Amino acid sequence: MHRQQFASKPKANPSAIVGGDKFRFTVLTDGLLRYEWAPDNHFEDRRSVFAINRDLPVPQFRVKEKDDSLEIVTSRFHFTYDKEPFSPSGFAVVVKGTYGCHQSVWRFGEATPNLGGTARTLDEADGRIPLGPGVASRNGFSNIDDSVSMLFDADGLVASRRSGERVDGYIFAYGHDYRDAVKALYAISGSQPLLPRWALGNWWSRYFAYTADQYLDLMDKFKAEGIPLSVAVLDMDWHLVDDPKVKESGSVGWTGYSWNRKLFPDPPKFLSELHRRNLKITVNDHPADGVYSFEDRYEEMAKALDHDTSTKDPVQFDIVNQKFLNAYFDILQRGLEDDGIDFIWLDWQQGTHTKLKGIDPLWCLNHYAFLDNGRDHKRPLTFSRYAGPGSHRYPVGFSGDTIVTWASLDFQPEFTLTASNIGYGWWSHDIGGHMMGGKDDELVTRWVQLGAFSPILRLHSSNSKWTGKEPWTFGVVAQKVQTDFLRLRHRMLPYLYSMNEKAAVDNSPLVQPMYWDYPKRDEAYDVRNQYMFGSELIVIPITAPADPKLQLGRVRGWLPPGRYVDIFNGCVYDGDRGLWINRSLEEYPVFAREGSIVPLDASAEPVNGGENPGSFEILIAVGADGKFDIMEDDGTGSNAEEAKWARTSIIYTQSKGCVQIEPALSSTPIPTEAREWNVRFLALSKPESLRVLVDGFEVDVVGEKVSNGFLVKLGKISRDSKVSVEVGENPRFGRNDASAFIFPFLHHAKLEFALKERIWDIITSGVSKTIQVSRLSALDMDRTLLDAVLEFVLADSCLEV
Repeated sequence: MHRQQFASKPKANPSAIVGGDKFRFTVLTDGLLRYEWAPDNHFEDRRSVFAINRDLPVPQFRVKEKDDSLEIVTSRFHFTYDKEPFSPSGFAVVVKGTYGCHQSVWRFGEATPNLGGTARTLDEADGRIPLGPGVASRNGFSNIDDSVSMLFDADGLVASRRSGERVDGYIFAYGHDYRDAVKALYAISGSQPLLPRWALGNWWSRYFAYTADQYLDLMDKFKAEGIPLSVAVLDMDWHLVDDPKVKESGSVGWTGYSWNRKLFPDPPKFLSELHRRNLKITVNDHPADGVYSFEDRYEEMAKALDHDTSTKDPVQFDIVNQKFLNAYFDILQRGLEDDGIDFIWLDWQQGTHTKLKGIDPLWCLNHYAFLDNGRDHKRPLTFSRYAGPGSHRYPVGFSGDTIVTWASLDFQPEFTLTASNIGYGWWSHDIGGHMMGGKDDELVTRWVQLGAFSPILRLHSSNSKWTGKEPWTFGVVAQKVQTDFLRLRHRMLPYLYSMNEKAAVDNSPLVQPMYWDYPKRDEAYDVRNQYMFGSELIVIPITAPADPKLQLGRVRGWLPPGRYVDIFNGCVYDGDRGLWINRSLEEYPVFAREGSIVPLDASAEPVNGGENPGSFEILIAVGADGKFDIMEDDGTGSNAEEAKWARTSIIYTQSKGCVQIEPALSSTPIPTEAREWNVRFLALSKPESLRVLVDGFEVDVVGEKVSNGFLVKLGKISRDSKVSVEVGENPRFGRNDASAFIFPFLHHAKLEFALKERIWDIITSGVSKTIQVSRLSALDMDRTLLDAVLEFVLADSCLEV
């Protein structure tokens, strides 16, 4: 596909349009209305960066019109208009069926407070920053003003809007159906693309002047430590920065396209060595300063652009000039790709203006770079900042340079989950923080844990010699925990890649706010950092330092109705309640509801690259029926429609206590060989029985009790085989032994021995939980300690009446 052309249907079905003198309305869905005002009656049918697909199935709607009024009614909204210039008194949208809202009417020009979207960058952020709009609102409506965004003409080139007092907006009237509102956003703005599988593994990044040998040695050190990586990032210093030629030219060295040969004497050989280690490669590009005379490709660029080289003036960056656009990709970027670069990190920080009115250079870079990277049916990827609604079409997002503080960490989960309200599902944060702050083993470890349960995990830091994020540069405990979670990230690739397919095909972002599923529960809005991670898991991040006496990180969470199990420690929790969750540095609060199925790579030490696994471990949370489709492909095809999928269905039937592993349904020979399979029944201490059938024949297997449940090792299974694992009818989570969870932290707590003895005597006394709570509450201990003990005393049962 040519870099300027992309699939779109910008002109709406005429049957969806209701218009008149100077106004036009388009009923795009039953909850999405486009409204336009054009003094000259020239309405806009070109693609905007936000709206590329307006030709949608026409919903049912009614129109009631008089000389001085117009009404449009759908199943979700009732719109009234006085046929005058848009005003709050003459233009109103009533949202149907939105109960409990502060208001359910939007009038033109009024603010539309909503649950937040995302922001262009977290550069230098130290805590919360303002967020742009999303399309989810407790008021039931939200508004996207598209009046001044840039457009694409029929040839795919950027274009400005017509002059004059024009209005072009979209009102989302979905009440509390937040997920439907976001799906409407995707319908008009395009779906999220399918990411390459390797993008979901661990990225190594650091702003540091490595030599080629140092970088390769570092990659080998990661391998020796058993820490898998999939992407190698080269920040600023890959190109000339401090060379005398740079200073003589007048450049500040921020932009560059010529390899620093002192650091990388043979770039193709170096990049080939990274590829041999099964790593993809990106380099940092700050394109704003153009191409200076010292650059290797200056003469070639000048010739392509008819630029006078006699004065050695730089070739100016001019992304809205088609000749420059072509030269930028065909000469500069193609040259880097010829050396071995896989995709470009577009690090744009230089404003929002170009020579054309209303044209944001960041939008241009993101759009054209993504299309260019996907040429010849390659699966495209770019790495850049958010430019506004519609940016979800160009993953992956770079959120910017954050400060190394607890406040920065505390905001990142919220920032990530609210981004889904504007459809932006693939943020990559500086895991561990970029700059300033200080050395803090606990902070960085908690950040790595968050990274493992984030859309993208990219370790990063500044060029200070003190800020590196190599796990072995931290204390023994922190090193082990960081290593474990970086391995876990690659072990989760079967789950993550299946969610990647779901994001692209079903318009379901990986990270989702709790209120999407529980819009009528205030608790779902109160837990601003808690989120669904894919279809099966709830993550409640720890983003504050541990209590110095208890050495436990603490976070307030909310478990929706149902029963849950912590996938790490196997503790069972009754839901429909808020609670304080306490975890040592080695642990992290991640919960699976009854019926959840989570596929992992069974390898304890996954290798680089994130290939389809040679073995699986399936986590099963008994108690309810469940189904999960493991999605794999061979990496070909530029999108989800072109990919050649292999689907392996895992089905759990509660009444039979049976897990079925179905034969792979595949349009490609994946997998090619038999693979090892394990099934881990979370919080199931001992099944009533154990029976395994492979293609209808009973086989002997090994089952063993493990710390968080019961593990069944099935051995190698062919892709064409059907397997059943039966553990008895209607199995249930085992009852918690509260003392087993309390003893470890109580043992390490910096408390008086006498207090520990009194606590221990109460929780091992065998009396009812009601009496235990009463006795514990009467002890002279602080609230933090009491909450930590009561978490496990009360985890799997409410107080007796």
